[in-house]
Amino acid sequence: QVQPVESGGGLVQAGGSLRLSCAASARTFSNYAMGWVRQAPGKEREFVAATTWSGANSLYSDSVKGRFTISRDNAKNTVYLQMNSLKPEDTAVYSCARQGSGYGTWYLSRALTEYDHWGQGTQVTVSS
Repeated sequence: QVQPVESGGGLVQAGGSLRLSCAASARTFSNYAMGWVRQAPGKEREFVAATTWSGANSLYSDSVKGRFTISRDNAKNTVYLQMNSLKPEDTAVYSCARQGSGYGTWYLSRALTEYDHWGQGTQVTVSS
């Protein structure tokens, strides 16, 4: 199986923006909800955002709501994470994953146990 591939990470100053991309195979991506998670050094993996298979509905963690936007382009099998007003506490490795329980439904979950097909991640570093 081919894992998703993330890109777009980098170093940015506080208050800046980045746009992450996650390209997946059609088999992994099609008709499934997709999500982004992050893991900071020394911390557990944390849910960030998810979107339904159509992109019509989204779910965010409280820590990023209002600053981050998740979207997807089903023709390109790609999901995006637009990150604005970045803070030093957003520094982490960001990974995308498929919500296995989200096939063809409106259901979205923050529970990481419901995600599979994890990518390797892309590093985001926000300097103060």
